[in-house]
Amino acid sequence: MPSNVHYANAADLPETLPLFPLPGALLLPRGQMPLNIFEPRYLAMIDFAMASHRLIGMIQPDPTQNGSTTLPHLYSAGCAGRITQLAETGDGRYLVQLTGIARFRVVEELTTITPYRQATVDFTPFEGDLEPRKGEDEVDRVAVLGALKAFSEAKQLEVDWKNINEASSEALVNALCMMAPFGVSEKQALLEAADLKARGDMLVAITEFELAREGHDGGPRMQ
Repeated sequence: MPSNVHYANAADLPETLPLFPLPGALLLPRGQMPLNIFEPRYLAMIDFAMASHRLIGMIQPDPTQNGSTTLPHLYSAGCAGRITQLAETGDGRYLVQLTGIARFRVVEELTTITPYRQATVDFTPFEGDLEPRKGEDEVDRVAVLGALKAFSEAKQLEVDWKNINEASSEALVNALCMMAPFGVSEKQALLEAADLKARGDMLVAITEFELAREGHDGGPRMQ
């Protein structure tokens, strides 16, 4: 789902974002993420976003860190998503579709009275995310497709190869990263990859590692 708003550079994006911590949820630029929102604090977050810039920050809790409060410690990087679809269910829920815009670094988490967490963020390190299909000519598409073929055969999954082959390399790599059943740390590594080529290479390496683990101990580590 494309966005009606074009963000030319980091200055077009807000300095503060509401945060949606969700383990195992990976959003990448131009990726699509459906969300079923039912907790009151996140319903309030969606209301705020819809009344302002329509952006929320998807970010993972960091299981390796112990926070000083009851709130889970967060990774330092996430991805902003724009609300491009919203439906009310009639039973108090929102069905939301997010479109990934750009990754960000958390500068400082804010002390607020809102029920949801907020932070000042910096998009500058990932400003290249705003350019569609940047660097996709460098992606080792053959290796990515090979990893997908090996994984689908090992898991006996049906794959729509026609659509896969027609997809751009950016859409292919990012969609596979988002859908892959990897753990939190692997998902975070894919998020923070330097560029699209590095993300594709990392996807192949993680997939091969997980398939090797399956051959030795009966199953890959899943989230």
